[in-house]
Amino acid sequence: MDEPDKKKILVTPLNWGLGHATRCIPIIYLLISQGFEPIIASDGNALLLLQKEFPKLKFYVLPSYNITYPKHSIFFIWHFVFKLLLFIKTYKAEQKTITKIVNKEKLSGIISDNRFGCFHPDVKSVYITHQLKVLSGLFTFITSKIHQNIIKHFDECWIPDKSNNFLSGKLSKVKLTSIKIKYIGILSRFKPINTKTKYDFLILLSGIETQRKKMENILRNAFKNNSLKVLFITGKLAKKQTKISKNGLTILNYATTKELQKFIAQSKVIIARSGYSTVMDLAAMGKKAFFIPTPGQKEQIYLAKLLAKKKVAPFSWQEQFKISHLSRLKDYDGFKNINPSNKLLNSCLSRIT
Repeated sequence: MDEPDKKKILVTPLNWGLGHATRCIPIIYLLISQGFEPIIASDGNALLLLQKEFPKLKFYVLPSYNITYPKHSIFFIWHFVFKLLLFIKTYKAEQKTITKIVNKEKLSGIISDNRFGCFHPDVKSVYITHQLKVLSGLFTFITSKIHQNIIKHFDECWIPDKSNNFLSGKLSKVKLTSIKIKYIGILSRFKPINTKTKYDFLILLSGIETQRKKMENILRNAFKNNSLKVLFITGKLAKKQTKISKNGLTILNYATTKELQKFIAQSKVIIARSGYSTVMDLAAMGKKAFFIPTPGQKEQIYLAKLLAKKKVAPFSWQEQFKISHLSRLKDYDGFKNINPSNKLLNSCLSRIT
């Protein structure tokens, strides 16, 4: 007897840093374990990362939103206002591509992580975000309403957090009757592992240029020729992994999921951006952290302040960072007892087809 065809689920993370792609990894593995056939669609480094993680899966290239940061953070909001026409053009192109994929693959469902145009009226479509409220200073009400109106095109909105909004705070704590909201718990590709400590600090660099490079230069200068054992992962995807030792530092351009889980477990403290996916990963691993939010990115600044207020982790502004700031770590508890669970996610996946 022929084996029945597997139901196909399209997974589409936004290419803005790597966080949207990395938090789709546990979803894709769960889909595979439940007998679905995941298909990946994205662009740029987000697509490249998932291709490395799932080389046997089918993939499609989506139009790129070409998200960039301004050179000076004070122009952050205006930079995106001027790019509005490009966003609209990309959104429409994305919709056309999704329609072609739906017709070709006969999809049973679509899971979009912050990709605005990845839905279809004939296919159950869900949207993943922790930002029902999009912080943008004086424009917060407007940007939040725009995002909420986009989410209305989807059948459900999945929030990767517990229902008490412990990690996302006011970003997801919004009362809406027009959007069907489901909390799916912490999303992370990592699980705690027992291993010996090898590094004093693991520095995880991520995000969009030019700020990623600025952070790399600041931290490499701060830690060079120091007696501390420091591992840098610069967050630059490439076909080949490179490893160099310079000024007393060990530097990798990128690490696989398995390697990164090991490096995090082997490190006393992780220094990283306060992006939400990074926050979830460190929460899943139960680690101590020190955050440096991306200049001008309101969401990361809010999360850094929220976790400092909760006495989870201290933070520093990028341009003001000094090694002496790390002494604050002794007054913070780190992430504890925030393990990811597939229970909520399982119940959501069961309703997607």
